[in-house]
Amino acid sequence: MRVHPEILAKQKLPQDRVGKRIWDERLADIANFEDYLTRQGTIILKFFLHLSREEQKKRFMERLDTSEKSWKFSAADVKEREYWDDYMHAFEEAIQATAGQLAPWYVVPADHKWFTRLIVAAAIVEAVEHLGLSYPQIDAIKKKELVTAREALAREP
Repeated sequence: MRVHPEILAKQKLPQDRVGKRIWDERLADIANFEDYLTRQGTIILKFFLHLSREEQKKRFMERLDTSEKSWKFSAADVKEREYWDDYMHAFEEAIQATAGQLAPWYVVPADHKWFTRLIVAAAIVEAVEHLGLSYPQIDAIKKKELVTAREALAREP
């Protein structure tokens, strides 16, 4: 994975940590941490919202042309577009290195916001349904306590 030196410089990492293997080590650490979390019962869903280059340009132009959206725009975004292929390669490597059966990635097309939201919501609903949640069941003793409590409340003025 290639990273621009200025990005690493901004992170103020100890110099001995900045090397060719930094990203491999970080991605392995992320995967190991997610494995640990899933063993502890944490549900992990990761979403990569894949916006096409054309749609990104369209949204940038809209931000430039609409005063209410101009605050969202950064001139640095134009410069970063020069590295589009590098970013796509880095995202692909990161997703492959950190995807797991218990911590899956959902790569979601994001050019149409309504569709993106539908896919993300469906994945979340599916994950919640797989939890097998239900209301607690009450036994006969608890039911009797509830009847007694109701009677007591009904007698109050």
